[in-house]
Order: sequence, then structure tokens, then C-alpha cells
Amino acid sequence: MERLNSKSQKLQFTEVSIKERYLKAFHAKLILAFFLLISVVVVALISVSTGSMNLPLIEVFRAIFNNTENSYIIWNIRITRTLGAILAGASLGVAGAVMQNVLKNPLASPFTLGVSQGAAFGAAFAIIVFGAGQSHSFGTEAVIVFKSYPVVVSAFIGAILTVVLILFLSFLKNITPETIILAGVGLSSLFSSATMFLQYFANDFQVAATVFWTFGDLGKAGWMEVRLMFLAFIPCFIYFFLQRWNFNALLWGDETARSLGVNVKFLRVSGMLLSAFIVSVCTAFLGIIGFVGLISPHIVRLLAGNDHRFLILYSALFGALLLSISDLIARTVISPTVLPVGIITSFAGAPIFFYLLIRRRRF
Repeated sequence: MERLNSKSQKLQFTEVSIKERYLKAFHAKLILAFFLLISVVVVALISVSTGSMNLPLIEVFRAIFNNTENSYIIWNIRITRTLGAILAGASLGVAGAVMQNVLKNPLASPFTLGVSQGAAFGAAFAIIVFGAGQSHSFGTEAVIVFKSYPVVVSAFIGAILTVVLILFLSFLKNITPETIILAGVGLSSLFSSATMFLQYFANDFQVAATVFWTFGDLGKAGWMEVRLMFLAFIPCFIYFFLQRWNFNALLWGDETARSLGVNVKFLRVSGMLLSAFIVSVCTAFLGIIGFVGLISPHIVRLLAGNDHRFLILYSALFGALLLSISDLIARTVISPTVLPVGIITSFAGAPIFFYLLIRRRRF
């Protein structure tokens, strides 16, 4: 009888210990979410106050709530750029997390799957074939593509076409993560070659405009672009968050997920399509921004684990933070010249990517 009581007490102690550890880990993850959110807000405020003419925060708030001489700059240039960085970073971070899960590949991202290359081909086609590029000289910027919606629409179509072709080729061989990855690699090479083919027959300005578009520039974001990116991001994010338990089940393998009632094929296709959709919208407006979708989920996994109840939200927050910091660096590192943010994310992403490869964990 005493042995039974002793075993019962040990069992109760173990249950209490497990519960305490779970609550401690849960609270730590909530603190991380709060820290990421505050960091995004702080960086956003610094970004709005930073530019060719730095403004104190009090002047920024005065320009926002009152009609001052700085109101136009704050409302129509700096706030739109900052919101564009937050929305694009969040979209890329979430898309990367979902793609890496449904494809079971830690290297999966919009850039590695050819979505960005498809968008680049669409933009090049509009600029070179339709003559949609426009020249503009301002300061050190010699060529820019601005307010040219044929370029935006063509880039969006090119990105979506890439995903449709990937899924079509996958269905021919029965959809599997390996098939999708291989199809993405093949189409990435195809669209890159097609873009170079168009550039070969283009004039100097068209080539320059095409190259400039591919850099990725948050200065292209206006209120219309911000609204459309927001309208694309919110429903997709809600869907991904509602599927968080299904994504967790998929971590244990397709067979286990099916036994738990998950429609694996539908989850994989819907995850790919919606991820590509929000990335396509951002890429069409802002150009190619590499590494954010690849790096953000990996860093979040190091901090909070692979639980998609937290990973989806935290990838969005960290992606927004990473792109906002990159944009701030792009605007200040060689001020008054403003670098395209895509250059900064590529420079910063490469060493982080190599570091993660060295400390790679089982995905």
C-alpha cells in the first residue's frame, strides 16, 4: 500500500513538474512576442523620423496629428515606406514558414522556388515588350520604374504563373514535396534565361529599368500599394493561423497527418498558392527582396521552436522587424544616397544563412 501511495505521489509530482515547465515555456514565448512587437514599433518610429532631414519624434507626431510643413513628407513618403516594409516583411516571413513546412524543406522560400524569378520575367516583359518603364532622374537615382501598373500586373502574373506551373507539373507526377522543389528549380532557371533573352534585345534604358526593378525598393510603396498588400496579407495570415494544428501534424509526416484527419494534399496546395499569392503582391509592387522569407522562420525556430501556434505569428513579426531594420540601414549607411533594400537583405542574409547551415538542426 505504501509503494502504491509512493508511486501515486511521484506521478502527481511529475505531472505538476511537466505542467510547470509547459507554463514557463509558454510565458517565455509570450514575452518573446511582446518583445518582437515592441521592437517593430520602435524601429518603425525611428524609420519615420529618419531621412534626408532627420526629425525629432515630437515633430513627427505633430506632423501626423496637425497640418505642418512636414506633414506631406511624413504621410506620403515615410509612413508609406515604413508600412510597406512591415507588410512585405511579414508576408515574406509567413510565406517562408508555410512553404518550409508543406514542402518539408528548410531551404524552401519564395526566392528558391522561382516565384521571384517569375515576377522578374513578368516585369521585364512589360518594360521591354510593352514599353512600360518610365525614366526619372532625381539626385543619384538615374533610372527608376514608378507608377507603372502594367509592370506591377505583369510581375504579379509572372509570379502566379510560376506557382501554377509548379503545381501542374507536380500533379503530373503525383504531388510530393520533392517534385515541387525540383519543378521550382527548373522554372527558376527557365524564367531567369527568358529574362536575359529579353534583355539581350532591349535598349540601354530598358535593361537599366529592368535591373533597377529587380533590386527591391520600398520607395515604390504608396498608399494604394500598402492597402493592397494589407488586403492580401490579412486573410492569408488568418487562414494560416487557423491551420496551425494541421501544420503541426504535418511535421510528423504525411501518414500521421492523414491518420489525424488532415487533408494533406489540399493543405499543401492551399499553403503553396496562398503563400505565393501574398509574396506575388509584395514582389509586384516592390521588386525582389531576397532572404527574408528564408531566414526569418529559421531564426524564430531557434528562439521559440517549431510549434506553428507561435511560428506563424513570430515569423511575421520577425520578418517585419528584419526588413524594417534593413530599410533603415539602406537609407542611412551612405546617406544621402538611398540603397535598394534588396541589396541590404542579400548582404545580411548570406552570412546568417551560412551560420544556420553550420548550426543546422533537424527540421
